[in-house]
Amino acid sequence: MDETEFWEIVDRAREAAGGDPDAQADLIVERLTALDPVRVTDFARHFEARFHRADRWDVRAAARVLLGGAGDITFENFRCWLIGQGRHVFEGTLHEPDALAGLLPPGFDARTDGEAEEIGYTAYDAYEQLTGTELPSPGLPEPPDAPAGDPLDLDDPDALAAACPRLWARFRVPGTPADRAVS
Repeated sequence: MDETEFWEIVDRAREAAGGDPDAQADLIVERLTALDPVRVTDFARHFEARFHRADRWDVRAAARVLLGGAGDITFENFRCWLIGQGRHVFEGTLHEPDALAGLLPPGFDARTDGEAEEIGYTAYDAYEQLTGTELPSPGLPEPPDAPAGDPLDLDDPDALAAACPRLWARFRVPGTPADRAVS
């Protein structure tokens, strides 16, 4: 499976699911179970590579502004969601995390959007359905222990506003006390 096929599976499932990440995950599993286990492993490799590529301080800052919080688990689920949004949104965000402000649909709701844990398990679920065994390791190098890039104080509203000014302007209510804005 090449990168184009990976993104086609993600995009078709997202479109068919109407933006529901759980339905999208189910549709990805359905599509993957129509493939052979080697291609499912390839899908997992593509997914994991992108998941690790998005583990950066500036992307974490964008998630923090967008969701109002981004602990480790929330950020993992955010990266799954980000991949689930497709190549255009994913690559645009990695190119410039603040660009996410213009890449998101107008109806984005931080209470219900921005996390898609189940998408992260799709290859594992499909592989197990196909073979009755666990997905082998995708064979990628171990990711670093810390996000890539220059560390940011994710609890500092001024640092977040400076790192992601367009996201800050779109998703933070003017006049909100800074300590409440990022709680």
